[in-house]
Formats: sequence, structure tokens, C-alpha cells
Amino acid sequence: MGGTVVCRAGDPQVLAAMFRSLARRRLVVLGPGGSGKTTFALLLMLALLRTRTTGDPVPVLFSLSSFDPARECARSWLRRRLAADYPAIADAETYGASVLEDLLTEHRLIPILDGLDELPEHCRPAALASLNDTLPPDTPLVLTCRTTDYTRAVKDSGILTGAAVLKPAPVRTSDALALLKLATPPDARRQHGWNSLAKHLDHQPQAPAAEAWRSPLMVALTRSVYADNDNDPAELADPHRFSTPTDIERHLLDALVPTLYRRARQQHPARSWDPLQAQRYLSHLAAGMHDQRTYDLAWWQLYRWAPALARPWRRSWTWALTTCAALLLTTSFLIHVLDVPSRREGLRWFPLSALEALINVPVLALSGMITTRNRSLIRVSALAAVIALSGCLAAPPAAVYYYHGFPGTVLVAAIGFHGFSLWLVLLGAGLPSPPRMPNRSRPVRRGQRGQLIRALALATGIAAICQALYESYRIAGYKAVLPPGNVPWGLVIGTVVGTSLAAVNWARDQSTAEDVTTAVSSVQADRLISLISAAACAVIFVIPDGVMRAVPWVPSDPLRTTVFAADMGLFHGGILGAAIALAAHSWPHYTIARLLLAARGKLPWRLQTFLADAHRLGILRQVGPVYQFRHAHLQHHLAAGCNRPSHDTP
Repeated sequence: MGGTVVCRAGDPQVLAAMFRSLARRRLVVLGPGGSGKTTFALLLMLALLRTRTTGDPVPVLFSLSSFDPARECARSWLRRRLAADYPAIADAETYGASVLEDLLTEHRLIPILDGLDELPEHCRPAALASLNDTLPPDTPLVLTCRTTDYTRAVKDSGILTGAAVLKPAPVRTSDALALLKLATPPDARRQHGWNSLAKHLDHQPQAPAAEAWRSPLMVALTRSVYADNDNDPAELADPHRFSTPTDIERHLLDALVPTLYRRARQQHPARSWDPLQAQRYLSHLAAGMHDQRTYDLAWWQLYRWAPALARPWRRSWTWALTTCAALLLTTSFLIHVLDVPSRREGLRWFPLSALEALINVPVLALSGMITTRNRSLIRVSALAAVIALSGCLAAPPAAVYYYHGFPGTVLVAAIGFHGFSLWLVLLGAGLPSPPRMPNRSRPVRRGQRGQLIRALALATGIAAICQALYESYRIAGYKAVLPPGNVPWGLVIGTVVGTSLAAVNWARDQSTAEDVTTAVSSVQADRLISLISAAACAVIFVIPDGVMRAVPWVPSDPLRTTVFAADMGLFHGGILGAAIALAAHSWPHYTIARLLLAARGKLPWRLQTFLADAHRLGILRQVGPVYQFRHAHLQHHLAAGCNRPSHDTP
């Protein structure tokens, strides 16, 4: 910019006037890590908002950590983030279908893009190129980045067109001391500590503490560790403990988390976490984010941290074991509640539960290997049919065990009905693998006419297919497994199932006007949709072969004809359908991963409560439904120290 800008947080006019004086209102804020780039961006945004008049563009903060230039351009990413973070403006009925594009085209917004350096190194040049290529050169914006990272990116893509460059000056020692003394309560002992440290720095201006305080981040950490607590700041003058500025920085980062939690525990003894335990949890979170190469703690991606869920085949066996446990518990419950004709009959259901759970293994494994998410109905139906066929191939052991001694037609009919039920569940819930994004909204209330037409088409199509299946069984000579009479069971059952599928699809639709913007509400929304889908798919799974189960065609067999056996079969079918439906949503995978990691001592059992508490203490910040460490330095430091013995000790 060719000059020096001096301003204070309480005097926004100077900062806002500086930005508005730029020819194109484009600014790049550079500096080393911890130099206050994000703080400056926030102060500038607040200054522009406080001094804004009618017609002035509105500054909006965006975190660049979610921008992938390989998948979308900068303009599309800005539109998507606006719709997700500010869902009210995406209401097409109120503001028009092109409102997001108009805001960018007519320069009604000032995008404040924070953290270009938080992108992977190979993505930064492409991100800069996308900003230059997709946004007009007169579009106002602010970009923050570390100096060295910006320099490397510029060599490959060129500078940000028309942007002035601002670099923060190092903090003066006298200013840092004045701020820290002002922030400290008027306690004689602690004020004496600051005075002692000030004398030391007067005699040694190049002392490690003075060098460390050149960074605004280190000044902020010093305030948290000393000014707001009972720690004695005079210890920073000890040349044996702190011989370099790095020693000061490491000490402050080590002390930050325990100090904050210790103070919180003093204020609320019953509601706060143990400081050492909290540091261990945060270290594991930082290490997990480092392993995933991200700065975003997205709860729906937590399954990647658990080895049992990270890969499709492992995930399929984990779900099979979970389903088996649910089947065994249900069997035990029904044996004790219902009137079992014989003890032998009840015991025969336990190995059957294990055999039925194995059906989920190929279904979930194949679903996890399918990476493309094509929304074409024909493609989805074909994929669901292939995966349902894999479930049929895994069903014969359970079917042979259950129908041992019965005609072969019974075995074929049972496997066929099972495959058809499985296909319906896959159509309703989707492929049973973790989705890229969770369900973020409640059912849509707009476009009810289109929803009704879609529901009628789905119900009609399923009814026709179901009737065709029943007729094919009748023509093929399987009348013994079908109910007698002239009732069109295919149409009746197909209509019920089709209506249920339409209800599931309606419940899973996303309402742009009511999208959530917090982690807790995002978890709650996806949990609600997961449970609705599980309940609906449990019913969908048991309805097609429910008629066959009710036909008493072998009255002499106790396992097949008693009320206990009928109830057991329906409960088992419902659990299998619900398990496959749950595996198609984010919340169940998150819950299993959270429990597995908590059992190993890596995460707290009440993870969302812990994250909310860390956010309240200022350790984490929240960007929409994801959490981030407020300082990248802290994340890197905690991740590096995760394997230290003191952090691994319970």
C-alpha cells in the first residue's frame, strides 16, 4: 500500500476509511503464523459494518479451508457457502431464484476470505487462479494468508489482480507489557511479577520473551496463561528455562489448555472437565485432524478415525456384528416375553441370528466401494438391484437353517422375497455407506404439488412391480407360499410400501430455508431423519414376505407355525431393514465411531458437550456445523505432542 496504517479496535473509522480508499477495494493481508491476520480481518469486517451506510456492500467472512478448486470454481463455492451459512437469503420465493448470483454480480458483498494457507499446498495456486478467473477484477474482497505460502502460490498462478498488500508490524514490547498489565487484576503480587519482568526486559531488550511477543498470538496466549490467572509472569525471565523464543512459545501452548480448564473448574466445579483429561482429548482431536490433513472437525467424517469403520469391508463386518448383537438381544427378549413352545425351539434362533447378520456384509461392502453418486433413478435402481442380489447370495445359509426339511420351493420363495425387500429398502434409504454430507433440514413444505406427483408415481410403480412379482410366483407354481383367495396382495402391499418409500424420500429432502448452521443442530437433524428412515424401512422390509410368513402351510412344524416364530421372524426382518437404513446415514456411523474411540480413551463419551465447552473457552471456533481450533499453532502443537507419555496416561 506504500504507507503505514495505525488504528485501534475501538476506533473503526480509520480502518474502514483505509479500505474504502483503495482503488478496487481489494486487500491481501499477509504475515507469519500468529501475526493476527484473522483478528485483523474480523476487526475490518466489524469496522465496515459499524460505518456502513445504505447501499454499501456487506462484508461476509468465509473460511477458505472448505474450498476445493479442483471440484468447483470460486464463484460456485461462494454461492454454496452463502446458501449453507445464510439459508434465509436462499429462499427463492422471497428473494428470487437468482439472489445469490445477483449479490456477487452487483458487488453487494465484500467476501473476506480467511486462511488461504489452510488449503493444501497444491491447491493454493489453483485457488488464486480461480479467484482471478471467476470473479471480475473490480469485485471487492479481502484475502488473508501467511507470507511464505502466498509467495509460493503467486509464483505458480500470479498475484490477486488489483489487490493492495498489507503486512502487520511486529508488536512492540512496551505495548505488549502495557496491555498485559491492564488486563491483570490490581493484585499486588501479580503486578509485582509484571514489574519484575519489565525490568528484566529493559536491561535485555532482545530477551526470549520480548522476541516471542513480537507475535500478537503469543501476547494473547500470555494474557490467557498469566493475566487472567494466578501464574507468576516473572518466571518468563528465567534464562535457564527459556533460552529461546521457541521455548516461550512451547511453554505458553503447553500451559494454555490446562490453565483455561483449571479456571473453568474453579468457576463451575461440577460442570467442568479435568484439565489433564481435557488436554488429552484435545490432543487426540488435533492428531486425528492432522492425520486427515484438515483443519475442520466435521462430525460426519469421524468414522474415518475409527479403523473398524474407515474401509468398506471392515465397516461391513462392524455393522454385521452390531446387527447380530441386536438380533440376539431381540431373540432373548422375545423368548422371555412370549410363550415359547419348547426350550429347544427358542435356542434354535440364536445361531439363526448370527447367520442373518452375515447378509449385511456383502451389502455394506459393495455399497462402500461405489464412489459415484449419480442421482439418475435408473442407475440407482440398477445399483440397488445388484447390491440386493449380493444379499440374496449371502442369504442361503440362514434360509437353509430356517427352512430345513421343507420343500425347495419354500427356500426359493423366501430368498426371492428377501431380495425384493432388500431392493425396496435400498431404494428408500439409499446405499448403506456414509454420505458425504449429513441431512441438514426438515421436510420441505414448498412444492407440495410436485411432491405429491412424485409420491403417486413412486407408489404406483412399486405397486405394479410388487403385483408382477406375486403373479410370477403364482405362474411359476409357488401358490403354496401365497395366501389363498383372489385378493391382489401385490397391489395392496405395493401401495403400502410405495407410500412408505415416498414418505421416507419426503422426510430426507433438504429445505434450503431451514438449513442448520451449528454442529449440535446438525447432529440432531440427521439423527431424526436416520430414525425415521430406520422405522419406515423396518416396515418396508417385512411387508412383502409378511403374507408368506402368515400362511400356515406346514402346521406340524413348531419353528415355522407358532406365534412365537411369526413374531420372531417379523422382528428379525425389521432389524435387518432398519440396520441397512441406518447405515445409509451419517449419525449412526458417527455414533459407532464416537463410542469406539471413547472406549479406547481417545475421546470423551459426551463428545458434543465437550466440543461446546471447548468452544465456550475459546479453544475451538465454530464455522457452520464444523469446529476448528482457533489457532492453527495450537492444533499443530497438540498433534505433535499427542504421543507424549504424559498425554497417553489416563
